[in-house]
Amino acid sequence: MVIRMSKAPRVGIVFRPELPAERLAEFVVSAEAAGLDDVWLWEDCFLHGGVASAAAALAWGGSLRVGLGLMPVPLRSPALAAMEIATLARLFPGRFIAAAGHGVQSWMEQVGARVASPMSLLREWVKATQSLLRGDTVTVSGDYVSLDGVALDWPPAVVPPVLVGARGPKTLALAGEIADGLVLDAGLSPAGVRRAVATTAARRPHEVVVYLPCSAGTGGTGLIEAELSRSAEPLADRVAMGSAAEVAATVATFALAGATTIVLQPAAAEPDVAATIRLAAAARAILHGGHAPSD
Repeated sequence: MVIRMSKAPRVGIVFRPELPAERLAEFVVSAEAAGLDDVWLWEDCFLHGGVASAAAALAWGGSLRVGLGLMPVPLRSPALAAMEIATLARLFPGRFIAAAGHGVQSWMEQVGARVASPMSLLREWVKATQSLLRGDTVTVSGDYVSLDGVALDWPPAVVPPVLVGARGPKTLALAGEIADGLVLDAGLSPAGVRRAVATTAARRPHEVVVYLPCSAGTGGTGLIEAELSRSAEPLADRVAMGSAAEVAATVATFALAGATTIVLQPAAAEPDVAATIRLAAAARAILHGGHAPSD
């Protein structure tokens, strides 16, 4: 099967934080050897620290890009976030990309970090972090972010983008206003991605990252279906399953809907993570070269 596109999307895979941290090295090495573009990480409470995991993954990889999608902004001040992003950007130029988001509100309440207006916090946080990464000296007194003459001593030579994770229309609109890119959660169809991108109409995001459920393991369809929220859209439109050619075709439909990076998402209880990595890489090869690599 040959898929013709003007520009093939980046194809990556998620390291689910339900896996123990000691499996990350093997995962990264396998993903890079297979030819994937990205490995993405989550900072879900109360599993792995996202920045620590990203630093390790970057060190274990050679050219693989590592994405952190996403950082819950109530857990981390913009000054600290900018320091961490800048450090990784200097150590691994062009290989780290971070996204910010509201965080799961029940978790934020559990740790005493929930705020009255998550939208205001996200706006203030992203703007302050972007300014610090540009090397600006930042003084701001907002509802949630307060900085007095703060500047990074070691800003990155190339300013990395700051993406925003969004679901609802208000956060999507805010992402279009202030973010350098957008991260969309699993469970959307290509039509849903198209609608989400259209909602960011203030300015089209430079990068649109979409998580797409995928499994090569036996029983993977049932595991994925159990994780996805109910939707009027058919399950078949919201997952990538089957052969490498079928997965590549599904990825292509998401790219045509506006996604620039498709991150294949195994189930939390995926029985064969290595097989899913191989499936993702074979699909990528079809998209980039017209055919899957032979075994």
